[in-house]
Amino acid sequence: AMAEERTLAMVTCTAPVNIAVIKYWGKRDNDLILPINSSLSVTLHQDQLKTTTTAAASRDFTEDRLWLNGEEADVGHPRLQACLREVRQLARKHWGGSAEDVAPLSLSYKIHIATENNFPTAAGLASSAAGYACLVSALAQLYGVEGELSEVARRGSGSACRSMLGGFVQWQRGERPDGRDSLARQVAPETHWPELRVLVMVVSGEKKPVGSTAGMQTSVDTSPLLKHRAEVVVPERLELMMRHIRERDFEGFGQLTMRDSNQFHATCLDTFPPIFYLNDISRHIIALAHRFNAHHGHTKVAYTFDAGPNAVIFMLADTVAEFVEVVKRSFPPAANGDQFVRGLPVGSASLPEELLAAVVMEPVPGAIRYILHTQPGPGPQLLDDPSQHLLGADGLPRR
Repeated sequence: AMAEERTLAMVTCTAPVNIAVIKYWGKRDNDLILPINSSLSVTLHQDQLKTTTTAAASRDFTEDRLWLNGEEADVGHPRLQACLREVRQLARKHWGGSAEDVAPLSLSYKIHIATENNFPTAAGLASSAAGYACLVSALAQLYGVEGELSEVARRGSGSACRSMLGGFVQWQRGERPDGRDSLARQVAPETHWPELRVLVMVVSGEKKPVGSTAGMQTSVDTSPLLKHRAEVVVPERLELMMRHIRERDFEGFGQLTMRDSNQFHATCLDTFPPIFYLNDISRHIIALAHRFNAHHGHTKVAYTFDAGPNAVIFMLADTVAEFVEVVKRSFPPAANGDQFVRGLPVGSASLPEELLAAVVMEPVPGAIRYILHTQPGPGPQLLDDPSQHLLGADGLPRR
């Protein structure tokens, strides 16, 4: 009877997006995805941004299959296969020789995976980090393995290892050539800094000019600034950033976040041929943030940009309403006025004349598609409610 019950096993997990405040750019090993420097990120809340993944295994499945946002996709992707292999290896180790009797399911069963994002994949938000963190969490639950999973997620996408934890997360570069010490660890939980807020400003849904994987390889090969950054600048900044987070020092945190973003984009410019991820609107946002801070006489907002034009802006809760109003005046919404601000509610603010005069320059209508208001959040979650599975009892997508 026991064997009968295990003929179909299914689990569903969710996982978060993370935003690096000390950037990861450059691998020292492309197969194992080992970075040239450590990095530090903030995990964003899954109420606003999350990937959901259902993984199912059955003796009735004839082949491994994968669906992304409802469309069937290539299950043979080398990085996906690496994650599968690693989790199955952990399961073998964990359940030992008795695997077939005790393990939650047979390792020889084929699996079906369905995954979807609650945000547009084209929005240039790091969907691979949430995607692989979610895949690895679901597989680990399916095979009944615990323990160090950030190393497995790293094999899917480097930044995915950071999405395995909530709050403030360091990805330690590690020293070993086999990558066993290249892991994520939590610097502080999301509850540590309850006033911290995040605005994601979605600039354009265009595909990146240069993918991250190709871009960082060219940077490693050609940028002397990147080498200096990895060896000299980042180790010092990492210590400083952890201190700012521990002390909840927004001034220090914000300044360093902006400097590190700027330096990452400088290494892209120092790459040969140069890579441009920021566009005119990105630069407008940067200038706006500096004018806003100058007007207030201290750091109230801090921008950071990954490999794309979208801005992620950190601030404390008491700044959100005023800054959103400044953004609306600077980049008046095209048509979707009602849908312009999404996520957590934003209060209304009236702007003093002198702020308007000092901060808001000639408006650029329609330049920003929407703003998403969110906050730091927890790591991957297991969903208990079977109605939330993305696959039906037949192992095929529900909708």
